Amino acid sequence: MDANALTRLDSFPYQHRLAEVMTRPALSAPGTLTLGEAARRMDAQGVSSLLVEGEEPGRAAGIVTERDVLRAVARHGGEALALPLTAVMGTPVYVLPETAYVYLALGRMDRLGVRHLAVTGADGRVVGIVTARQLLRQRAGKALALGDQLAVALDAAGMGAVRSALPALARSLLAERVPPPDVAGVLAQVLRDLTARAAELAAAEVESTMGPAPAPWCVLVLGSAGRGETLLSGDQDNALIHAAGPADDPWFAALGRRMNALLDGAGVPLCRGGVMAGNTGWRHDEAGWRATVEHWVKAAAPQDLLAVDIFFDFHAAGGDAGLAAGLRSFALTRAAASVGFLKNLAAQLDDAREPLDLLGRFRTVEGRVDLKLNGAWPVVAAARVLALRNGIAATGTAERLEALAATGALNEGDAAGLAELHAECLGLMLDQQLADLEAGRAPSSRVDVRRLSRLRSRRLRDGLKRIRLVPDMVREGLAAASAA
Repeated sequence: MDANALTRLDSFPYQHRLAEVMTRPALSAPGTLTLGEAARRMDAQGVSSLLVEGEEPGRAAGIVTERDVLRAVARHGGEALALPLTAVMGTPVYVLPETAYVYLALGRMDRLGVRHLAVTGADGRVVGIVTARQLLRQRAGKALALGDQLAVALDAAGMGAVRSALPALARSLLAERVPPPDVAGVLAQVLRDLTARAAELAAAEVESTMGPAPAPWCVLVLGSAGRGETLLSGDQDNALIHAAGPADDPWFAALGRRMNALLDGAGVPLCRGGVMAGNTGWRHDEAGWRATVEHWVKAAAPQDLLAVDIFFDFHAAGGDAGLAAGLRSFALTRAAASVGFLKNLAAQLDDAREPLDLLGRFRTVEGRVDLKLNGAWPVVAAARVLALRNGIAATGTAERLEALAATGALNEGDAAGLAELHAECLGLMLDQQLADLEAGRAPSSRVDVRRLSRLRSRRLRDGLKRIRLVPDMVREGLAAASAA
């Protein structure tokens, strides 16, 4: 990866998702339609492609583009116009989810040499299409292949090249005035992609020695990667769900352990707390995960729930996303109905204290304050607990706060203030991490307050004063939801 190229890129592809730029809906037709009629429809709609409908609604069996029409006429003359679409369509139809960033589509098109990508919704059905022509104005360069470079990475070293490019990517996005929460969203997406590729490579290795997977499976990323709030420090937090049974666990255990090792080799360290798919507690079949969630919601005390909170931030990273969707529905329903469980999760907030002394000065260690522990985390935890109680499926902190305000579960001013503090902490931590990396220091969540301007220092202190209000805010929110 050319780090210098990353400093010259256009930031648009890293800020916007395919849902914002795609043509909706994609023009489609049955495979029996003639090429002539398809060409007339494409001309009438002003589009350059048409999807050929598959056997299942919302799925595409192939695609016919302007080039396919020209190629068919060149080969068969006027008779080509009478051919059915199945005779001239291109396969396979390459797809990306509507939540994917534009940069990933640019890289995918470049690698595959295609000009059209179908865009799918949460259920896997096609909801739109993007073309190279649409994206040309983004002035894509070599650096935009960053995300798709993972698709051809063959080992930890190949994935590590992408991981090592992230600081330069973050620096260039900040220089383009991309908001820090959006930069964190891009970094989280790359980490999800890294996890998906590691799982894919691990599965291929396991298959070579133990045979095919006994059943579909899905790898989940938890914590900040699940919320879309990843920075440049931190370790792995992942889990695995599969549709087999306990007797098939050895296959999935091998998959999890190999995936964790590949990620570690690529520069994403092993989780110090053991929250990884390679460990038994974070790898279950569907029944096992339901039993685990039931055990959590019936836990007697807060200390019985170590590392459980980040599970509820999970996001499907690779494999069968339907398994993740089913697990989310079950977990959200059980959590929302279990006030005692949510109170246990919220009990952690009783120890939350703003890092300020009685005179409003920062409490520091070696001139630094931990803005994850003493700033971002209380906001994340509060938003999570209240979102779970109110049945809100969003996992991002800002999205949770926005949804809570929209439903009246949280005062709009409180929600906005917490979101602002969270964004401020993300920005300061990211800026400090980049400075530390440049100085040869390991990145962390500890920010040197001596680097802050007077204005930013005052703004941060004002925001951190909200932390003392968070425990009561959550208790009141849980009580109000119970009374409703």
